[in-house]
Amino acid sequence: MLLKQTLGAIALVVGLAPMSQALAEYPERPIRMVVPFAAGGPADMVGREFAKLFGDKLGQPVVVVNAGGGHGVPALNQVLGAEADGYTLLMPASGNMTVPSKAMQGKNVLELLAPISLLTESPHVLVVNAKLPVDSVQGLVDYARAHPGKVNFGSAGVGGVAHLGMELFKSKAQVDVVHVPYRGTSQVLTDLASGQVQALFSSMPSLKPMIDKGSVKALAMSAPSKGADTAKLPLVSQTLPGVSYTTWYGLFAKAGTPPDVLAKLNQAVIDTLKNPELNQKFESQGVEFVSSSPERLTEIVQRDTKQWTALIEQAGIEIE
Repeated sequence: MLLKQTLGAIALVVGLAPMSQALAEYPERPIRMVVPFAAGGPADMVGREFAKLFGDKLGQPVVVVNAGGGHGVPALNQVLGAEADGYTLLMPASGNMTVPSKAMQGKNVLELLAPISLLTESPHVLVVNAKLPVDSVQGLVDYARAHPGKVNFGSAGVGGVAHLGMELFKSKAQVDVVHVPYRGTSQVLTDLASGQVQALFSSMPSLKPMIDKGSVKALAMSAPSKGADTAKLPLVSQTLPGVSYTTWYGLFAKAGTPPDVLAKLNQAVIDTLKNPELNQKFESQGVEFVSSSPERLTEIVQRDTKQWTALIEQAGIEIE
């Protein structure tokens, strides 16, 4: 009996050895991190700075691969077409994961991907053209009610989080404002400064130069912020309860990736985001690095998907 127990214990250890060895060796080669945006944009800049330090923690280079367009579907397909081994990761923005599009109809991203951790979570800033005679959220609501159909909200495209933030504002304030979609951020910012559009929700990094110059006025934040440039601004929800949301970047692997590999990646993210230089570099831009458990990231995806799906259905928005 004792001999059988001993042999059984040896067999169990031998059986576990390959798994333990595989985890100890991971990663053995460079890791690809697919970013669903073009090179040079805010997501790319955050991704590349994070990737350098993340690779140091993992002991292997983390190579950023840009795959922009298509609401993030081309980037997602790159990850889904790879092995579920932790060597191909996805760094999407919140809109890529939570805004339902025709291309993703019938698909549940949480069944396709394994959450690893949040990377950043930041609010949007509500700004208006400097010449618009309003200085507060209530002032903007009153002005819009007095001028129905005359206030234009710009955005970088239909279905983006900035567009949906405007739709949320419109719904809660019960005002008639016009959405003017653009094909990117640069042109909408130009037209905001000139007054062709009067208002916009966007991130602090893209707005800060214009705020500092005085060509636009910052009225409020879509959620609390720790950033030095945003912490003193009021919340939109103080005037319009329910107008609250954040934008975020997260890290995901393909579903089916071994749990031990996911745990190692999660710990590496936590350790990376403790780096003070990384936080200092982006603090002035309003980017707030924050790690999380996979479970917390799952909850955030589910929460935002529920909010945006309901709003899209209510407003009758069609997203390609």
